[in-house]
Amino acid sequence: MSDYSQQLALLELQLNNDPNRCLPAQLATKALIKEICLSPKPGLVDMNNSGAHRDMDFQTFIQSISAICVWFERFYQYGKTSALHKNQLFLAGIRPIGINCEQTMFKATNQVNTHKGGIFAFGLLLGAIGKLEQLNLPINIQSICNEVSSICQGIVQSELKQNNLTNSVGEKLFKLHNLTGARGEAESGYATVRNISLPIFQQMQKNGYDEETCLLQAMLHLLAFNQDTNVVSRGGLDGLSFVQEQAKKLIKQGGVINPKVRENLYHLDSELIKRNLSPGGSADLIAITWFLSQYEDQTC
Repeated sequence: MSDYSQQLALLELQLNNDPNRCLPAQLATKALIKEICLSPKPGLVDMNNSGAHRDMDFQTFIQSISAICVWFERFYQYGKTSALHKNQLFLAGIRPIGINCEQTMFKATNQVNTHKGGIFAFGLLLGAIGKLEQLNLPINIQSICNEVSSICQGIVQSELKQNNLTNSVGEKLFKLHNLTGARGEAESGYATVRNISLPIFQQMQKNGYDEETCLLQAMLHLLAFNQDTNVVSRGGLDGLSFVQEQAKKLIKQGGVINPKVRENLYHLDSELIKRNLSPGGSADLIAITWFLSQYEDQTC
């Protein structure tokens, strides 16, 4: 058994052992566990090192997952109880749950932001699944993503294009570079996942590769093509270009199925650490990729 598989098994027992938790909430927890265990992830916290981060490590993420996973059931149940709400009201109602979940995360991590993006994404995904289930609608990759997109229609316009005084990192990057970040991904129904990482992951699975290899290959494609605002916030567009170019070079060499390329991931990790670049947006999308893959071909 690989280090990846061993660590997954241990963490599953530790963090995902509540039999009363609904299946979607269990899958969301598994997705976050798989993301943090996936190694090497250039510039990111994994089982090998803390990437380009000085304020967090592997254990910080475990503490964070343990704290926030109890909220996943609430997102799902909110989707069920609010299934008849119009999208704008539905989104407004799920926000307080997300804020409370974030506060729980910050308390568990001593004010370190480990999963703010993951909370945003999985709150929406679990809420959408709860809504679909309550309405007796099909639950599959397309229906889940379409529902998230519907719930989030107009979010980029209302939260990024408007001139407001908070001037968050997301707003600054939108104004400077027209990058829509996590909000844009949600409003698109996670188009980057559906068009890039998920097809790669699924094809690798069909070709018989183990889960770790499939996820690493999907991650490489996200590094190559995702407009990662976490990278841009640290290194500007030059930093983003560097990450994308390096990942594309590795893909041209066959990606992680080429043993030498897999070794080169360690070198790329060192380079991103040196340049203080962390593809945190792609880390969230890797977790979403695995999560959505669990709904492939499901119709109810």
